[in-house]
Amino acid sequence: MTKKNKIIAGVIGDPISHSLSPRLHAYWLDKYNINGEYNAYHVSPDELPIFIKLLRDNGISGVNITLPHKEEALKLVDQIDERAKKIGAVNTIYFEKNKIIGSNTDGIGFLTHLKQTTKKWKAENGPAVIIGAGGAARAVLVSLLEDGVPETRLINRTKERAERLANDIGDDRICILDWDDRADALKNTALLVNVTTLGMTGQRPLELSLENLPVDACVYDIVYSPLETDLLKKARIRGNDNIDGLGMRLHQAAPGFSKWFGTDPVVDKGLNEFMLKALS
Repeated sequence: MTKKNKIIAGVIGDPISHSLSPRLHAYWLDKYNINGEYNAYHVSPDELPIFIKLLRDNGISGVNITLPHKEEALKLVDQIDERAKKIGAVNTIYFEKNKIIGSNTDGIGFLTHLKQTTKKWKAENGPAVIIGAGGAARAVLVSLLEDGVPETRLINRTKERAERLANDIGDDRICILDWDDRADALKNTALLVNVTTLGMTGQRPLELSLENLPVDACVYDIVYSPLETDLLKKARIRGNDNIDGLGMRLHQAAPGFSKWFGTDPVVDKGLNEFMLKALS
């Protein structure tokens, strides 16, 4: 492939300087010897419509989308896939013939990482408890329900937000519980997922007793800074399988890379170590 045929992709957000996506995709581009580049583009909400409209004119094969544009992007693409419809947000854009396609890979990243990291968890094992009701919660909920989880217990500090999310998804396996009942909700559960920023570096801790959590349950925290949150530390000490949020970020990136660069990338130990260096 000549320099003239270089494939260009990237990530857009506001802010965007903190994004680890360019580092991640650079690893794959180098590993697979692809003549391509992946850039970070700072795009304000006012600039978003014209930026997406001119993607192809500017020689960009597609982009990842991060905050605050994921929901607005739904209105700006020509077509959205079924998963993006259910989640109500777009995090990946690519071209199919002359159409701009919007997709969402957050749920794929979460579920793939969960299943690869622990062999204990299966959807039919029992209820899942989800702490939080933001955009990440929506992706996690949809992926778990599609995989066959019998019940999801959704808990958010603002109960009304959890109720809106449940109504949007429209599945009777979603049970809304009060924030003050979060410790009791862990009884008989097979999976606990924190999808809030509580416990992240610079944020307040997630105050949650694990006393009622079965020892064979898995604990997943989408936070990856720090890599081991207080929640995961408590889970590890008591013997629960515990999973950090970095792997979700790595796996959710793979489908977009495949669409843009024509190669199915592997999330391997080398990539994980490469990304950990950026967090240390």
